[in-house]
Amino acid sequence: MAEAASDLAARTAHPRNSTVANAPAARAPRAKRSAAPAITVSPTPKHLTAVRGPLLGWYDRNKRDLPWRRTRDPYAIWLSEVMLQQTQVSTVIPYWERFLARFPTALALASAPLDDVLAGWKGLGYYSRARNLHRAAQEVVARFGGRLPSTAEELLTLPGFGRYTAGAVASIAFGEEAPLVDGNVARVLSRLFEVEGLPGDKEREATLWALATALVKGERPGDFNQALMEHGATTCRPESPLCLLCPVRGACVAFRKGRVDELPPAKVRATPKKLTLALAVWPHAGTLLFARRADSGLFGGLWELPAAEVDADLPEAEAAARLASALGSEVKLEGTLGTVKRQLTHRDLTLRLLRVSGAQRPTRAPAFQELRWCTPAEAAALGMSTAMQRALDAALGSGVLNGD
Repeated sequence: MAEAASDLAARTAHPRNSTVANAPAARAPRAKRSAAPAITVSPTPKHLTAVRGPLLGWYDRNKRDLPWRRTRDPYAIWLSEVMLQQTQVSTVIPYWERFLARFPTALALASAPLDDVLAGWKGLGYYSRARNLHRAAQEVVARFGGRLPSTAEELLTLPGFGRYTAGAVASIAFGEEAPLVDGNVARVLSRLFEVEGLPGDKEREATLWALATALVKGERPGDFNQALMEHGATTCRPESPLCLLCPVRGACVAFRKGRVDELPPAKVRATPKKLTLALAVWPHAGTLLFARRADSGLFGGLWELPAAEVDADLPEAEAAARLASALGSEVKLEGTLGTVKRQLTHRDLTLRLLRVSGAQRPTRAPAFQELRWCTPAEAAALGMSTAMQRALDAALGSGVLNGD
């Protein structure tokens, strides 16, 4: 621990490498402080010890009973870490259990069609996670005989593995002294060691990773990393942190200086962009037309009622013409079936449902990877976003297939 503390001090002692030293006043919240204090984040071994031991003891007494904490299977632990990215624990638990039952090993996942994987992911969002999970499983089979490599360095060579995921799997599943920093950990470390800077600031991120590297050195690195995350999720919360219940309150610089509410400063979120899509609801003989998007971009690789981006106030006839261009086929507008609105993380999404028909049924299209005519039962097995599922439900609820 002393060696790690020395390394950290060397990294942060010089003003250019410190997150806080000589920081401009603009970095501090204007409403509370006029200038950031000129300090250097270089904790002593005593300070690091005062955090590590008590936090591990607190974790042993207070950790939540989560299903992925009852297994030592690296594949199952990896799956939980991928699902937990930007998704609440309560949402992940049933998905993790179902997905693991359906794809119990890396080999089973690698062997499954991507459509099946995306269908099993339906409702979790951020579908690039599922595509990367599938690709990584195939590489695990091809390069590592179906077993996840045991070091963060090797894990980083797999699709979808960044520093956080590699550190989490390596430490929790294999006991490597590998650090990790996620949103919860960043908040805890920012307060414990008074780390300045806005989320995303390069110097701040380097300091946080250096702190995490110093702290993870020692016994039970996986449990310690989970203790950091658990503490941030349940006690050192963004709003109304439970400082009186904090096991490391005495080691918290922000608590001692009355700065808990200031650190870390809130990240300014961009206003969600408005996006309107026209959807082709094309019935034929008990089926509807579905299209699979390109792998990149919004809803990449997923199935949908064929969609084209339109202006919010574009007349229906012109919207139908956009759909005809995307499908590469003549489209006749038969009527409208209403709209579906969804709030995504970065977009306010409006889906305009247009009932259409045509003299010929398209089987391929320039704007999509693949087209299929599916019954509602067949469509249930497709990998489809929640937003598109809501649109499909609305279309079926309108009776669009009743007599076609």
